[in-house]
Amino acid sequence: MENTTSSAYILIDMQNGFIDPASPLCIKNAAATVDACARTMDTARQKGIPVFVVQRRYSPDASDVECTRYAGWNGGGRPLAPGSHSADAPEPLRPKAGDYTVIKPRWSAFFGTNLDLILRRLGVRTVILAGTTTPNCIRTTCYDAVALDYNVVVLEDCCSSQTEIIQRVNIEDMENIGAVIMSSARFETYDKDAVPDAAAAIRAELAAR
Repeated sequence: MENTTSSAYILIDMQNGFIDPASPLCIKNAAATVDACARTMDTARQKGIPVFVVQRRYSPDASDVECTRYAGWNGGGRPLAPGSHSADAPEPLRPKAGDYTVIKPRWSAFFGTNLDLILRRLGVRTVILAGTTTPNCIRTTCYDAVALDYNVVVLEDCCSSQTEIIQRVNIEDMENIGAVIMSSARFETYDKDAVPDAAAAIRAELAAR
């Protein structure tokens, strides 16, 4: 199916290690967003928008764990090892045929991955972000996307934080730098005119000088 929106849907870190309350890495409000994430993933597929499932994996020897997360990770059973329950996604959020899987070593989905290369090969101009956590992985991915001249949509009720205050101020901050904040309900009517292509408009203006 043709991707008439030139967009990509990017689901970040919706794995049991960040959703299960028993995990030391659990994000308090992540479980409440599973249904909305699943619905919007299916909506993206129906619209011909490629779906990227971006996940974290940690080596059992701790060689790739962030320094700031090491103590909690090491003392909490070393979650997110390849093949473990914590590394898996809940069934509704698992990749389907035709989806892309990206393993990231840090917070941003762009850092140390081939995400940008694939997006450009697919002609993607707008990234649609969902997942957890809003102040860390969603926000850093948003900022990197803006720095790379992508348009950014954040699906607000498909993202989660440890508190409502953290969620609100980070959503506001991303909106202030140019991200389009959208609900999952509004995403149902998403089309090629939903988000202005800022970079394209600037290129056209520069070319006309």
